[in-house]
Amino acid sequence: MQKARGRAGDAPAAGRNEVRIVGGRWRGRKIRFPTAQGLRPSPDRVRETLFNWLAPVIQGARCLDLFAGSGALGFEALSRGAAAVVLVERNRQVADHLRQLATTLGADSAEVAEADGLAWLDRGPGSFDVVFVDPPFGTGLQDQALERLDRPGMLSPGAFVYLERPAAEGPPSLPAGWTLHRSGRAGDVGYYLAVKRETGPAAAPPEPPASDREAPSP
Repeated sequence: MQKARGRAGDAPAAGRNEVRIVGGRWRGRKIRFPTAQGLRPSPDRVRETLFNWLAPVIQGARCLDLFAGSGALGFEALSRGAAAVVLVERNRQVADHLRQLATTLGADSAEVAEADGLAWLDRGPGSFDVVFVDPPFGTGLQDQALERLDRPGMLSPGAFVYLERPAAEGPPSLPAGWTLHRSGRAGDVGYYLAVKRETGPAAAPPEPPASDREAPSP
């Protein structure tokens, strides 16, 4: 599930169980989500920065929102032209809500999988162009997910993987052949966009990573 600023595992405060889609065809639409342990969406301004980074590749992309939570990242991707998104969420109530939300938005290319994220990856679905990996902090799920995503066939060549983690932990440890493409910080949250480099003589090198920038807090 995704996280906003605050302590890991905190439930959202009353009246805060909604986020806004920042851009695209559903721009300004509010997404409501149920209260669940650890479910805290990424702030609007973080998502705005992320999708500015992804603007050259999101159109027509096949995306995976691995610890979907509110679905803010997955539905934002669809809003901005992604071809399809799989949202994986193990909490039954939250998964049911994501299905209802997809119906409300008319998001026919959204697939909701009620499953443990790591177990779902172990079944070997692929290959994805953009993956959002934003589990609750302090669980170790992010590193385990990266190990699985590095398996052959999981990602398309040159795929992008988005990661959120406590800023105090610094950048994530990436598998061999991956590059940190962009990074930013919002309060105590660090957010990162990694790229799995294409292999072979025709592969173009990724852009060098941008230096860390402080994003304004919402």
